[in-house]
Amino acid sequence: MTTFDKREQALEALFVHDEEMKFCAAARRNKLLGLWAAERLGKQGEAAEAYAKSVVMSDFEEEGDHDVFRKVRRDFDDAGVAHSDQEIRRVMDELLATAVAQLQTER
Repeated sequence: MTTFDKREQALEALFVHDEEMKFCAAARRNKLLGLWAAERLGKQGEAAEAYAKSVVMSDFEEEGDHDVFRKVRRDFDDAGVAHSDQEIRRVMDELLATAVAQLQTER
């Protein structure tokens, strides 16, 4: 195996690792978001966990995080929970940073 082949394999492995980390961070962020939203919706215990799981599952509807945002926004609207779009997005960003930090400390 040449040096070029080794370098190519290393770059491919790095790419795979980075993509796995992005997926794991997004999934963890979505669970944290679901738990945050569940609290505001008055859900506790198993109901909160089930809601968080539904938020995680909503991310498989389309590319990006628009589907997750829409789910939380719709659920807040249906329940009369007053949070602006900007506030939900801000929490999503903060929780993504939290999820990444958690994953890095687990390494």
